[in-house]
Amino acid sequence: IELYPDKPIYDIPAVPECTGEELTNNLIEQIKAFKTNFHLNERVEEIKKVEKKWITKTNKGTEFESSSIIIAAGVGSFEPRKFPTKEIEKYEGKQILYSIKDKTIFKDKTVTIFGGGDSALDWAIELSNTSKVILVHRRDDFRGAQTSIDKIHKLKKEGKIEIYTKYQLKSVTGKNNIENIIIKHENENESEKEIKTDYVLGFFGLIMKLGPITEWGLNIDKKHIPVNTENFETNQKGIFAIGDICTYPGKLKLILSGFHEGALAARGCFKYARPDEKLRFEFSTTSKATHERLGIKKW
Repeated sequence: IELYPDKPIYDIPAVPECTGEELTNNLIEQIKAFKTNFHLNERVEEIKKVEKKWITKTNKGTEFESSSIIIAAGVGSFEPRKFPTKEIEKYEGKQILYSIKDKTIFKDKTVTIFGGGDSALDWAIELSNTSKVILVHRRDDFRGAQTSIDKIHKLKKEGKIEIYTKYQLKSVTGKNNIENIIIKHENENESEKEIKTDYVLGFFGLIMKLGPITEWGLNIDKKHIPVNTENFETNQKGIFAIGDICTYPGKLKLILSGFHEGALAARGCFKYARPDEKLRFEFSTTSKATHERLGIKKW
């Protein structure tokens, strides 16, 4: 939901198309019946084994005791790569943005987009429907999908997008609000260009950091955690990893795969939570316990 709230997703079975935000909201709605506790805006700083339990501590001093842990950290914590121009910091989060949460704010505005990858191209195409879009890239060639590149050039011919290649941001003018930006060409003999714009969007990729995960005794390989595919357990007994952060032969980084991995990891956790019980596998359509959680009286 943070990376691409409006980007369409097509690989969820029985859902022809949805956005990242819709998928997230639907998953949160689906889990409500199970009364799961969420602790947001906290980062796990430390985990340690005490007898047969794991003790987890966060940066806010919260402490949990559990029989097992599932790490679903994606590619780690991330922050956007920013413009190197220091003088623009006062505009960041207002008129200079590195992600989009509400595209309606750009309606009937002039938006200058910097970048040459999929995010820059996707948003340039999307916003061209309601905004004046100027696309600036420091190279001649774009790195996005060919279909997007073809679409960008088509929109340029139609006069819906302006494109400046081999240019970078030099400076911003305006006291409290951005009035104009200056872009410079890589060839010093080329004249600089002044652009009047309402918003500046920078899509230069993300800086990925695993953070404290690297200190938990996991045999991390190139920022990924190897797991076995029986239950997605790591080299540490009782710690499981699912989603983009885990790796194994044949791994596919799809949302669809993450659901499969989560189901098997949850099953693997059962033996640590209830070692003296045998797991009874039931389909959700016939499970009495599931129906009771969802408030269904008949089963």
